[in-house]
Amino acid sequence: MTKPDDSSLNPEDLHAVEERARRLLDRASAWDRFPVPIDDILAAANVQLAPTSLFDPAAILGYLRGKAAEAGNQIKSAISKVFGIYDAAEGLIHIDGTSIKSNSKKTFLTLHETAHHDLPVHRKMFRFFQDCDQTLTPEIADQFEREANNFARFALFKGDTYARLAADCSFDIKTPIKLAKKFGASNYASAREFARTHHRACVVYILEPIEYVNGHGAQAAVRRIEPSPSFVAQFGRPDDSHITLDHALGAVLPLGRKMTSPRTLSIADRNGAPHECVAEAFDTTHNIIILLYPVQALGKPTIILPA
Repeated sequence: MTKPDDSSLNPEDLHAVEERARRLLDRASAWDRFPVPIDDILAAANVQLAPTSLFDPAAILGYLRGKAAEAGNQIKSAISKVFGIYDAAEGLIHIDGTSIKSNSKKTFLTLHETAHHDLPVHRKMFRFFQDCDQTLTPEIADQFEREANNFARFALFKGDTYARLAADCSFDIKTPIKLAKKFGASNYASAREFARTHHRACVVYILEPIEYVNGHGAQAAVRRIEPSPSFVAQFGRPDDSHITLDHALGAVLPLGRKMTSPRTLSIADRNGAPHECVAEAFDTTHNIIILLYPVQALGKPTIILPA
């Protein structure tokens, strides 16, 4: 199932969040350092990573201050799908280092939780609700998560630094993979950033790993679709939920290989006019990333293998 939108904010809120992230990068002198210097970011934000994570069962029992071990197990179960926690009262960030093995994911989670501390409204609200029996409403919690995601994204990709570097690189799927290493980001996050900030028309599909379904063959569920602004203006926003072998992108699925060479296909624009496009794919083992763009976006003749 396609994941719900996790980052949309109105322009005013987005500007406020990015301005706070900009100031934090300034205080940490982090703009020209790659990947993002997490220790200096935390020091500049005046927040710390907990020396013993709350996700450690023994630490949970310590937080319970004498409650039964069974209660500790219940809390562990309740937070089993939560990978980062901000403790406003102590100014601590807890990251589940046991479940999260990827350094790039730990970096993003740390920046996300740092946002809750550095954004004044978040810090005050978290402190208030952690000190009483009430909880944040779903609407406020969702808004806070979107703001923290955008804060983390801005800090990780240094504002428009990623977009400027990507614009000077080859317009192909290898570029977000290469830039992911430079910025300390996951291939998943880098591919999303590549599409959402590129001046050319393109769209990135993030798929779940390929499955083989009886009677249908190979297929992959769509996790997210990230189009560039110019792609949306020309073609609209795709809403596919699965990519099967008989889908227009089916021939690009990397079956038994790491990467699929560029292939041509045709898609219609908002007016129904067909456009020759190029698609290529990369298997990260965790996800399948497909980059699709109209041939005209290349700006020069090219030879592409037919689908």
